[in-house]
Amino acid sequence: MVQAVPMTSTDDAAAPAELDGYAQLQFVVDGIIEVPIGTTLGMDGFDLERGSVTVWLTPDKARHWNPIGVMHGGVISTLLDTAAACSVHSTLAAGEGYTSLDLNVKFLRAVTEESGRLKCVGSVVQRGRRTALAQAHLYDASDRLVAHATSTCMIFA
Repeated sequence: MVQAVPMTSTDDAAAPAELDGYAQLQFVVDGIIEVPIGTTLGMDGFDLERGSVTVWLTPDKARHWNPIGVMHGGVISTLLDTAAACSVHSTLAAGEGYTSLDLNVKFLRAVTEESGRLKCVGSVVQRGRRTALAQAHLYDASDRLVAHATSTCMIFA
């Protein structure tokens, strides 16, 4: 069977591949399994619905800023990619996997110390048998749109 997503937990057990994608991600929501990139960046919230995922991050100047004093675009892109890809993950049947084929990001405003906690909402726009189109919107604490992305994912069994 395909291991749909690399995840780790305290006992090194991954989400069972016999579960569908939504059930696998529920392990993350319940705190049983951590997504390594989420831990690395300090993502501090994860909400789940079928076809939609919300990821939260409190900006950390010491870890996320670039030399010009705003959040690094790679951190923003990673949040968008995580939310978009996980929204696709939530639609997978047991035994299916996926990989991102592309990520198109539009940066709309800088994330600064005043931006507050960020909310990134990913959703599936269209899902077929072999590909899915997803999007993600990143908002600051004042609900202003910071960035938008679209992503195409390939689905495989």
